[in-house]
Formats: sequence, structure tokens, C-alpha cells
Amino acid sequence: MEDKKTIVVLEGDQTGQELLEESLRVLAPEVIGFDIDFKHFDLSLENRRNTKNEVVFEAARAMKEGGYGLKAATITPEEKGDVGSPNAILRKEIDGKVIIRTGRRIPGVVPIAGTFAPISVIRMAVGDAYGAKEWREGEGVNEVSYRTEAIDRKTCRAVAEYTFRHAKKTRAKVFGGPKYTVSPIYEGMLKEEMDEASKRYPDVPYEPQLIDATYALLLNNHGDPLVIPALNRDGDCLSDMVLQLFGSIAGSESILMSFDEDFNPQVIMAEAPHGTAPGLFGKNIANPMAMILASASLLSHLEHPQAPAASRAIYEATIETVKEGTRTADLGGSSTTSDFTNEIIDKIQTKLEVWTSLQM
Repeated sequence: MEDKKTIVVLEGDQTGQELLEESLRVLAPEVIGFDIDFKHFDLSLENRRNTKNEVVFEAARAMKEGGYGLKAATITPEEKGDVGSPNAILRKEIDGKVIIRTGRRIPGVVPIAGTFAPISVIRMAVGDAYGAKEWREGEGVNEVSYRTEAIDRKTCRAVAEYTFRHAKKTRAKVFGGPKYTVSPIYEGMLKEEMDEASKRYPDVPYEPQLIDATYALLLNNHGDPLVIPALNRDGDCLSDMVLQLFGSIAGSESILMSFDEDFNPQVIMAEAPHGTAPGLFGKNIANPMAMILASASLLSHLEHPQAPAASRAIYEATIETVKEGTRTADLGGSSTTSDFTNEIIDKIQTKLEVWTSLQM
């Protein structure tokens, strides 16, 4: 008998918590056909303040032990000296190296600039502009601002390696890259690792581009599935744009991943790419699609014999639900959050029952 796998559930704030609960409904054993052990941690702003962020460190330790996490959107207070961003702590504590976000077509949502094929952004999760040392010198109009940024080769190699593995798996082209012509020492490190990875994966199409050309050329891309490696800040901006090219961020999940020494996934944390949407809190009208897709993505990595089929069923059921007209208001429909999830659950159960009977 297979041991139950553990998924660490990182609870959040406002609508983020509500949508997490919808995704957990989808992962119930009566839906996916097997049991998962859920270990809950309250990462709400109130509890982070009460514990002085200790709950975030506890959740990170649990993810390192179990290997999987499903996170709700959380509030990051802007006041200096407050608890700050839980995501920054989680990335550091699990040694997260990449963040993967994939834009994909949503039936009934018109994409921008004719974008149809999936586009994945493989973003450096640490270093670069975020966490850089900053200071100012001088006064008045002579005041000068400075910033010292850093990236390391191990992280660059992780980004490049996973980019080519993901492109091979999804039959996509590796496209884009950093501004290595202007910054051959700093940004050139990622380009060097991209070039070396391309030699290890000669069957993967490789078209390096400068980051500014990448933005421009994406607006003219009409058919190629792409995987784009990027520095931390470039990837942050790029992933926001890529998701909007498909008309909505609802069709994407966000994955934070750490690796072992052979660059195999070690810790995987899935979440939605959007925030807590306080204006939708308590109204049962928010779109749970991204959080449900996050749970599907997590199952695709779960080491359980029934997980791959469950993951596929969730992906297919979610897209089919939208295609058949059950949509929340942001997608032009009138369905409630719970009704949308109910329809997905019905489709998942039907698919898994049919697939099982066909195998007999």
C-alpha cells in the first residue's frame, strides 16, 4: 500500500484563503481517488505578526521535509519594520532557484496579438535586483543613488537547465535571455549557462534574444510554444506581461522550485500568480481557476501512482468547464466561485471513473 504523501498547506489572507479552500476541495480523496496528508500553517498577516514570522519558518521547514507546498495569496504590508513578504522568506529558506509561470489559452478569452501557444517564463527566484544593497551619497542635485546586485552561477545554471528540460518536455523552443551585450560580466553569466545547456540538449530549439527584443518579438509571436529564461527582475516583469497576452492571469499557476545537486526538483511550492483581491473577499465571485491549476501542477510532480491521472483530469476539467460556458465574472460569465469549482469536481470524477473503466 502506498504511503500517503504530505502537502504543506500555507494559508493566507482574504480572497487568497477562500480560493485556497476551493483548490483543497478539488484535492479531496473522493474527487481524485486517493488520500493526501495536508499539514496546515496559518500564514495570515495577523498570525505572521503574532508569531513574528516564526510560522513562515516553520512552514518552510515542513516543505523541506515533505517536498510539496500549496500556498494561498498573502498580504505583504508596506510599512517598514513590519513582517514583510512571506514569499521572500520561503524562497530563501527552501533555497528556491526558479519560479515558473505558464501563460495558456483560456477558451472564450480573446488573447492579445494573436498569442495562442503556451509561453513559460522560467524566472530566477533569488538575487539580482531584489535584496540588493542600496545607498545614497551626496546632497541636493548632486545626490547619487547606488545599488549593488548579485547573481551566482549555481542559480544561473539551475535556471538554464530547468529551462531546457521544460522545453524538451513541452516540445517548445527556448527563446529570449538577458541583456548580455550591455552587461557581459553580470547578465552574461546567465547567457553562458544558457549556451552550455543548449549543448546538453541539442534536440531543443534555441533562439537567444536580448530582453528588450524578447518583449518586442513576443507581440508578434503567433504560434510557437516558448520557454523563456530570465533574471529575477526581468522575469517578474516578463511573466506579468506574458500572462496578460492571453487575456487573463486566471489560466496560469506559479511554481517555486528548489533542486538537488543534479538539478532534480527537491521542493515544489505551487500558488496562484495573483494577489488577495480584497474587493472580492466574501462575495463568492472570485475566480478559483489559477489556484485549482496550481493544485493540478503540484500533483504532476507528486510521487504517487494515481497522481499523474488526477493532475491531467484537473487540468482538462478546468479548461473544459470554461469552454462549456461555466465562467466567473472576470471571464465574462455569471457563475459563483463555488459553482465553478463544483462543475470542475463533477468533471474530474467522471473522467477518472471513465479512464479507470477503460483500463479494466
